[in-house]
Amino acid sequence: MSLLKTIDPNPSFEPKHRTAEPERLIAGSPAFKTWLQDTAKNGKVNTGVFEATPGETHSIKGETFEFCHLVHGVIELTEKGREPVIYRAGDSFVMKPGYVGVWKTIETVRKIFVTVT
Repeated sequence: MSLLKTIDPNPSFEPKHRTAEPERLIAGSPAFKTWLQDTAKNGKVNTGVFEATPGETHSIKGETFEFCHLVHGVIELTEKGREPVIYRAGDSFVMKPGYVGVWKTIETVRKIFVTVT
């Protein structure tokens, strides 16, 4: 088994589909797709691609650390008590454990992610 993993930003296999949980939905009707491409440490580290259509939801990380790199799209993240930050294709960011805020997808977004719990 190789310890080098390439993450395909345009995977050809069927993603997991879901919608926003009612208690997290703020506006719109965003749809989500997740292409999980790697998992390690008994499921505590996950890597893949995520896509969301326009809408606004509460984002709560709990104990999860998440690194994101936007492949395409535009989002606005507003951490509780802070000013909004806009991220566009090519941008990368980290949401640390304890992060609470609002995730607003302005243009359908696709990101490569790594989560650690």
